[in-house]
Amino acid sequence: MSRGFVKEEDQEEPLMVPPRAAIPEGVTNYVTPNGLEELNGELKRLEEERATVKAENETEKRRTQSLIDGKIKLLIERLNSSRVLQPGEQPKDEVRFGAMVKLKSESTGQIQEFQIVGVDEADIKKKKIAFVAPIARAITGYKVGEVVEFNLGGEVRKLRITEIFY
Repeated sequence: MSRGFVKEEDQEEPLMVPPRAAIPEGVTNYVTPNGLEELNGELKRLEEERATVKAENETEKRRTQSLIDGKIKLLIERLNSSRVLQPGEQPKDEVRFGAMVKLKSESTGQIQEFQIVGVDEADIKKKKIAFVAPIARAITGYKVGEVVEFNLGGEVRKLRITEIFY
């Protein structure tokens, strides 16, 4: 049926499903075991949420379920593309995926500490950064005591790796 014969109140705005964190083209979707567990937990919560949707009318219920379906679809794609890396299997003396790293600024003495994780697990409040973040890419492969030059907005910062642990 042509859209010209549909009542105006029946015409709905298309749903916008929020995208997941971006992974650059051609980059493997690495996750920690904890990250995989979090993704599976998120899928379970979304499925439960979809099954228990309560709404004032059928249109609202259908739209809410469609939004959840979109989130589930994106999450399943992410799960299917994930590759688990065991932090404990990484070289202990080198910054790699899954490492907890302490850095000291050579100029200010400021200490930074964070873990390098998958993009879905990244949360700066929990001191977790994605392995695709510029600082994570800059320090990967370096060892304790080495100084890394990190370009931040045109300013080059020298960061000394003081600790690595998994």
